[in-house]
Amino acid sequence: MVESTLLPDLATQVIVPLCAIVGIAFALVQWLLVSKVKVSTDKSHSNSKNGFAEPLIEEEDGVSEHAVIQKCAEIQTAISEGATSFLFTEYQYVGIFMVAFAILIFLFLGSVEGFSTAAKACTFDATKLCKPALASAIFSTVAFLLGAITSLISGFLGMKIATYANARTTLEARKGVGKAFIVAFRSGAVMGFLLAASGLLVLFIAINLFKLYFGDDWEGLFEAITGYGLGGSSMALFGRVAGGIYTKAADVGADLVGKVERNIPEDDPRNPAVIADNVGDNVGDIAGMGSDLFGSYAESSCAALVVASISSFGINHEFTAMLYPLLVSSVGILVCLLTTLFATDFFEVKAVKEIEPALKKQLIISTALMTLGVGLVSWIALPSSFTIFNFGSQKDVKSWQLFLCVCVGLWAGLIIGFVTEYYTSNAYSPVQDVADSCRTGAATNVIFGLALGYKSVIIPIFAIAVSIFVSFSFAAMYGIAVAALGMLSTIATGLAIDAYGPISDNAGGIAEMAGMSHKVRERTDALDAAGNTTAAIGKGFAIGSAALVSLALFGAFVSRAAISTVDVLTPKVFIGLLVGAMLPYWFSAMTMKSVGSAALKMVEEVRRQFNTIPGIMEGTAKPDYATCVKISTDASIKEMIPPGALVMLTPLIVGTLFGVETLSGVLAGSLVSGVQIAISASNTGGAWDNAKKYIEAGVSDHARSLGPKGSDAHKAAVIGDTVGDPLKDTSGPSLNILIKLMAVESLVFAPFFAAHGGLLFKLF
Repeated sequence: MVESTLLPDLATQVIVPLCAIVGIAFALVQWLLVSKVKVSTDKSHSNSKNGFAEPLIEEEDGVSEHAVIQKCAEIQTAISEGATSFLFTEYQYVGIFMVAFAILIFLFLGSVEGFSTAAKACTFDATKLCKPALASAIFSTVAFLLGAITSLISGFLGMKIATYANARTTLEARKGVGKAFIVAFRSGAVMGFLLAASGLLVLFIAINLFKLYFGDDWEGLFEAITGYGLGGSSMALFGRVAGGIYTKAADVGADLVGKVERNIPEDDPRNPAVIADNVGDNVGDIAGMGSDLFGSYAESSCAALVVASISSFGINHEFTAMLYPLLVSSVGILVCLLTTLFATDFFEVKAVKEIEPALKKQLIISTALMTLGVGLVSWIALPSSFTIFNFGSQKDVKSWQLFLCVCVGLWAGLIIGFVTEYYTSNAYSPVQDVADSCRTGAATNVIFGLALGYKSVIIPIFAIAVSIFVSFSFAAMYGIAVAALGMLSTIATGLAIDAYGPISDNAGGIAEMAGMSHKVRERTDALDAAGNTTAAIGKGFAIGSAALVSLALFGAFVSRAAISTVDVLTPKVFIGLLVGAMLPYWFSAMTMKSVGSAALKMVEEVRRQFNTIPGIMEGTAKPDYATCVKISTDASIKEMIPPGALVMLTPLIVGTLFGVETLSGVLAGSLVSGVQIAISASNTGGAWDNAKKYIEAGVSDHARSLGPKGSDAHKAAVIGDTVGDPLKDTSGPSLNILIKLMAVESLVFAPFFAAHGGLLFKLF
């Protein structure tokens, strides 16, 4: 007798899509609230804001408000157009890749049984017939395209929302830091909820549609669904790499010539690269990050579903228990919805020093509420005991053990977030030490920054290690997959906090370019400094979850490729380990060099404009922004292809030529070394950036002693920040996609590798 769950299957069919729709509706409500801030220049709005007559001339000494709003609207349009045209160009190239790769998936998986349409015996019950391998090939391809398109759309929507909100945040900053914070945070929430909800909804619909064809063959069904994760992540890789190269080429070019050589402030409208720099924040940090977290989310769901399909849930066809990962995500959306209200409605941010605590509270509140939510879901959606597939045998698991697995991931995410914050926020000693080292020049700054990055790896790795050990002991590979889901269950809040950073950064840039008063710039700078730290926290989450997700995918790959043990002592596996551990370095070398060469072109162009266009420095002539935007666009599109090809082709080449054992070594190696580099790179970059901001803000006596902007210590800090830019925004964040993508790709192609792989070893 199969023990049933408290929650009937019909209720599951209603709850999951309902929560997703609630999430989308909440996002639209937040968007409406943001849109109440007007950035139009028609006369009726020139003296009234939100419909109330509120004269705002108090700070704009002698600057007519009408002119300021008009200037903001112009700059916003320029940034929005730049970002949109870049994404369209990128998507044209990525679209070609998408179609080509979809054909590849079909050919590889279809050839497993020579494109035969005959039904084959089921693995869970040899007496029944299951769908042919060809069906799996077709549906995997469809799932891949679904994931890819959802990923692209989520990145694009995020970018649209961010470019819509940046000028509105600037205008609200004139009323006070609290108002600006709410606009920036709400816009982040729009993106977070749209993404989390649409990812869940598309996955849910896909499962139900595929079920119409697959019927009782759940193993075939959920193997085909893994294509969804592959599609999401492969698009994220190109988005992250291209966006990262774009934003950093512009940033490094603008900083080196503008700040260091010409001594003009950041985001000064006289700097030719300034528009490209602000466009970059949106395409890299927003569109790239959105696709990246969507990919993580899709993959952890897919990994959990694949393992569950060969466990008692799948064999006994328990629909509610099977969809446990989706139910956890559904509750996550409701929890994040409540949590968001704490920042925007229940408590108001009134002073600068309340910004960072408000964002940190978001993490704590969502984690605490989510713990209760997961407890509830585990109680009603799981049988009290069940079996989980564990490398060839079935392991007995109790529902409370699975609840603990999710919680371990959830709390490990919080720990990683806080450790990241400690190492990258200028409120704590690590960053202040780095700032202090700038007294003796850029070299000591670089040494201290690198040391900080390496040191910041220790605690996150222990947190990941403990969560892996605990979740694996309780529920084998399924435990690790749901731990990864636990870490990502509060993705809506995580993304809201993350998207808030670039929006504030853009708001500061717009304030500077529109010539607003010093007070407004100070407020946007405070929002931006908090945003830098939260972006680092977001990257910490992305990297931590990537480690767990790729391990879960690795487990699913090993069981799907029918390997019983991976023995490190066999030469086949060991050579794979070595090569796998090298891949993140190769990948980082490619992305860093791409940023360097694109920045070189940018620096030359910015210098050329300063030297040849008369009147730029005096502000009488307008620099040629479009050329700089074009340099960034061309460079990033051209340079995204080699790193992307490296990641996408490695599993295919290794699996086909060397077979599944060597491939399992490569996956383990890249996971182990990739996590370390990713954490240290993003924390080093974040620390250098905030050390520079610490000196610029000059809040404490120590910071003031290091000098105003333009002092020697400040110049050393700017150089550190410039070195750290490609680390924290290009190679660091892209590495977590490398780790996951190779694992999910190996999982999708596992049947082919198991049947036809290892050609070289077969020859000898």
